[in-house]
Amino acid sequence: MTYLDANIETAPRAHIRGMQLEKLKKQVAWVYARVPWYQQRFREIGIRPEDIQSLEDARLLPFTDKQTLRDTYPFGLCAIPLDEVVRLHASSGTTGKPIVIGYSQRDLDTWSDCVARLVTMAGVTRADRVQMAFGYGMFTGGFGLHYGCEKLGCMMVPAGSGNTERHLMMIEDYKTTVLISTPSYAMHMCEVGEAQGFDWKSASLRVGLFGGEPCTLGMKREIEGRMHLVCTDNYGLTEVNGPGVAGECLSSCEYQHIAEDHFLWEVIDPATGVVLPEGCEGELVLTLLDKEAFPLLRYRTHDLTRVITEPCACGRTHARMAKVRARTDDMLIVRGTNIFPSQVEDALSGIERLTPHYRIVLDNESGMDRMTVMVELRPEAFSDSFEEMDRFRHHVVDRLKQALLMTPVVKLVEPGGIERTFGKSRRVEDNRRSPGGAL
Repeated sequence: MTYLDANIETAPRAHIRGMQLEKLKKQVAWVYARVPWYQQRFREIGIRPEDIQSLEDARLLPFTDKQTLRDTYPFGLCAIPLDEVVRLHASSGTTGKPIVIGYSQRDLDTWSDCVARLVTMAGVTRADRVQMAFGYGMFTGGFGLHYGCEKLGCMMVPAGSGNTERHLMMIEDYKTTVLISTPSYAMHMCEVGEAQGFDWKSASLRVGLFGGEPCTLGMKREIEGRMHLVCTDNYGLTEVNGPGVAGECLSSCEYQHIAEDHFLWEVIDPATGVVLPEGCEGELVLTLLDKEAFPLLRYRTHDLTRVITEPCACGRTHARMAKVRARTDDMLIVRGTNIFPSQVEDALSGIERLTPHYRIVLDNESGMDRMTVMVELRPEAFSDSFEEMDRFRHHVVDRLKQALLMTPVVKLVEPGGIERTFGKSRRVEDNRRSPGGAL
C-alpha cells in the first residue's frame, strides 16, 4: 500500500484525537486573538479559549456559515496582515458577493500536502503525467489539484477547461496518464473521442481524479468501462481550502478519508444544530485546525453525509465520510413533497437505455408546480416506433414515481440533446414564479 506519510495516515485513533485537541486549542486562541467577529461571538455566547479542554468542547464554539463570509466580505475574517496573504480564491458569486478566502504561504503548503495525499490514495505517483481540465481562475479546483500533484512530483499539463479536441490530442501526443475534470466533462470527452474514433482502450490514461460535482456509482462505472481508467472522487469546498479535505482510496468507492490532522469534523442535525452520533446522516461541519489567514470554526458546509471511524482495508485510520450526494440547500419542494436531485439521479442510473445526462425543469405556469425530467436516450435505445418510445417513457415515469412519491413529466431527448458543460453540470432549472409574478 502506498502512502504519502504513513506515520500520519495510519496513526492510532488515540494519537489522531490527541493531535486534533492540541491543534484545536491553539486554533481557538489564534482566532479569538485576531478576528473581531469571533471575539464578539465568543463574548455573546459567554466562552473563552481556555474553556476548550476536550474535542467535545468544540460544541461550545459558534457556528460559521456562508452568510458570515458574505457579511464580513472581503477581509473581515482575515487573521493576518493583508501583506502576508499570498493568494485569494473565491466562489463564483452568482447569487451576490462571492465567498473570498485568503491563504498564507504556510496555508498553501498545507493545502498542497493534503492534495498530494488524496491523489496518492487514488494511485497517482510521481511518474504520472497529469492533464488538468479544470479552469484556473478564482476556482480552487484547478490550482489546488495542480500544486498538489506538482508537490508529489508529477508532470503537469495545465490544459485548462474547454477545447475537447485539443484535450484528446494532448492525451495522444503527451501520453498523459491522469485526467482531472468534472465527471460530466469526462463523459463528454469520452463521447467526443468515440465519435472521432479515439481508441480509449489503448490510450495512456489510467486514473481519473474527478470533483466539482457528485459522481453517481452508475456514472463511475460507465466512465471506467468506456474510458478504461480508474475513476476516483475527492471532496472539498472553497470555504475550507478547496480540494483536499477528503479523498477516495482504492479500497472503497463509497467513502472518502478525511485529512483529520487538518480538519475536525462533526455531523449535526441540520434543523437543530445538535451533534449526531457517529454513523448517522446529517450536515457536515468542519473546523480548520491550522489555517492561518482565514481560519473558520465549525463551518456549516450544508453537505449531507455520515462519518465512520472503523478501520479501512487500505490501512488508513483517518475517519471516512460517505460521498456527498445531497445538500440541505439542494432540496426542492414540489407540491409539498421534498425532493433531492440525487433521488432522481439514483432512479435513472439503473435504466440501461439512458445516458447519465438529465435535466430537471420546474415551473408553475398552470398555477400548480410541475416537475419535468428530461432524460437522454442512448443511440441504440432510439426507435422510430412511437408506441415503443411511449412505453419506455412510461417505464421511466414509473421508476421516478416510486423514488420520489410523486409523478413527474418525463421527456425523452435524442442522444447528445442535453447540453454538456466544462464545469459543474446544471441539473436543475427552476422557472417557478411567486403568486405576485416575481421569480
